[in-house]
Amino acid sequence: MIFLSKIKEKVYDWKNRLKDRHMLTIIVVLLAVIIGLGIFTYKKQMEYRTANENDYNMAFYELVDYVQNVEKYLAKSLISTTPEHGAETLTHVWREADLAQSYLARLPIENESLSNTAKFLNQVSDYSFSLSRKNINKEPLTEEDLKNLTDLHNYSVELENTLNQLSEDMNQGRISWGELTKKATPVFAQQVSNLSKDSFSNLEENFHEYAGLIYDGAFSEHLTSNKKKGLTGEDISEEKAKEIAENFIGKEKIKEINSQGFSENADIPAYDFMVKTNNEQDIWISITKKGGHVMFMNCNRSVEAETLSQEEADKIGKEFLDSKEFKNMKETYYLKQDGVVTINYAYEQNGVIMYPDLVKLKVALDNGEILGIETTGYLNSHEERSLTEPKISMDEAKKILNKDLKIESEGRAIIPTQWQTEVECYEFKGKVDDTEFLVYINTQTGKEEDILVIVNTPNGTLTM
Repeated sequence: MIFLSKIKEKVYDWKNRLKDRHMLTIIVVLLAVIIGLGIFTYKKQMEYRTANENDYNMAFYELVDYVQNVEKYLAKSLISTTPEHGAETLTHVWREADLAQSYLARLPIENESLSNTAKFLNQVSDYSFSLSRKNINKEPLTEEDLKNLTDLHNYSVELENTLNQLSEDMNQGRISWGELTKKATPVFAQQVSNLSKDSFSNLEENFHEYAGLIYDGAFSEHLTSNKKKGLTGEDISEEKAKEIAENFIGKEKIKEINSQGFSENADIPAYDFMVKTNNEQDIWISITKKGGHVMFMNCNRSVEAETLSQEEADKIGKEFLDSKEFKNMKETYYLKQDGVVTINYAYEQNGVIMYPDLVKLKVALDNGEILGIETTGYLNSHEERSLTEPKISMDEAKKILNKDLKIESEGRAIIPTQWQTEVECYEFKGKVDDTEFLVYINTQTGKEEDILVIVNTPNGTLTM
């Protein structure tokens, strides 16, 4: 009996131990599940936060772009003197301000903090729309209308400055989206209220980084056309194209040249080659199948020091183009970056600048080496034009200009239109206050064909 009693005790003790181990296993499993769920939840939260921040960043930089466009179109509207062009410009203001509002609404900031900004954009949108209708109905803008536009433009400059400073602060990590949410709206309010010039001393440099600028120069967006007027000559073989590429670069500089194929479906079909020079530089060059024209060449090498002035680079580029049978080319706009200046040259015929006939050159500012060329605009548009005798004089055209425009230079030019046609104009370069403009008046009708804003930066002259 004693023996059986001891066996029962051991069995009971064994069951208890198994029970304790089972409970311990359950606890361990539960802890593992809880930890796993915690890690999973944390990862999902981080992914969600990252996705939100990406959305906020996209909305913010779109807002910056549209506010910049509002400011530029308002500036143009202030010197426009014809109802047709005024209506077009003000319609742009209305559209850009409306789009800016939609992206402003996506930012994670309390509505009260943004109410003044939203109110301003709404006023700009509504007012510009009403004035554009006025212009369409051939009603001239009154002095009060122009004063209101001036006030709106001045405020748009302040808003643009503020957004640029916020952009800089975010890029430098001084402000995060977390600080701009409902718990920290005073951060935004403080930024908006402190519109002092000292706070934005680096505005001029930062302002030109945004995508709305036509950095290739005036009218460079009109580079393609159905009829390739400058693409002359017969079709050539790949071997002939290779020979042209070697002669253009200089056979004595080339270590090897290899075909990269034929771009058959491109706007201008071309043979592509990769060149290795004797000093181990890589050069990409494209030769058109029709006529064997050099369409593109590019060499990316580092430039350590700048020893040439802009004037010297202009002269070197002009001489190079002349040696390559691009005659009578005049430098127009340029952009300098990392020791290399990209210069736009337009064909000049009898003193009239042909903006569609555009060639772009890359010139190294250490030794004047030509690092790149693009001739797409020239190949699309170049031909000798039959120039028309103006029906209105230069002096008559000046009377059409805004009375506040202080003319700095004047001349004649042919500019492209959005319908892939060309129009002969008087070109006036001038200033209103501190803003520079190019104004184009049709030499036949006196119509105000286009207005461009000139933006001078430390790195070049840009137009918008």
